[in-house]
Amino acid sequence: MESMNPSQLPTNYLDQIAPQAPKHSFLINKTRIIIFFGLIAVILVIILAVVAGAITTGKKEPWERLDARLAATSEVVTSSENKIKNSQLRSTNSNLKISLTNTRRDLAAPLLIANIDVKKESKSVLLSESSVAMIARLEDARLNAKYDSTYAREMSYQLSNLLTLLKQLYASSSNPSNKTFLQTTYDNLVPVQKSLAEFSASNE
Repeated sequence: MESMNPSQLPTNYLDQIAPQAPKHSFLINKTRIIIFFGLIAVILVIILAVVAGAITTGKKEPWERLDARLAATSEVVTSSENKIKNSQLRSTNSNLKISLTNTRRDLAAPLLIANIDVKKESKSVLLSESSVAMIARLEDARLNAKYDSTYAREMSYQLSNLLTLLKQLYASSSNPSNKTFLQTTYDNLVPVQKSLAEFSASNE
C-alpha cells in the first residue's frame, strides 16, 4: 500500500479530521427564545399585580380607618353616657352619639363603592384605632374624680383626628356622593369638637 505523501494531502485536510461542533437546530433556539420571553412576561405580570394590589390597598385603607375610628369613637361615647356629671357635657355627648350613629349608617354607601367588607377590615387598622387605651384613661380619671374634664380633652383630640382624616379623604376622592358625605360629616362634627375643646380649656 502506498503511503500518502504530505504533499499529496488536500488543502482542507485538517478541517476534515477536526471534530465538528454540534449544530444547534433552529427549533432549539426558537424554544429558548419562547421560554425567555415567557419568563419575562410572567415577571411583568407579577410586578403589575403587586403594584395594582398596593394601589387598591392604598385607596381602601383610609376608608377602613374612617370606619374603625368612627366605631371606636362611638364605643367611648356610649360607655361615657352614665359617667359624665356635667349637664352641658352630657348633652354634647348625646348629640355626638346621634351624629356618629347617622354617620356610620351613611358610611355604608362609600364603603360599598370602595368594595370594602367591614367584616374583613385590616387587623392592623382595627388595632391602631382601638378605643381600649382611651377607655382605660377615662376609667383612671373616673377613679380620680376627673372624668368630665378628661373626657372632654380625650374626645376633643379624637374628633380632631377624625376631622383630619375626613379632610384627607375629601381631597383624594373624586366621587361626588362620597365628597358630599365627607363634607356633611365634617360640618356636623366641627361644632361638637369645638364645644369639647372649649369645655376642656375651661376646666384645666
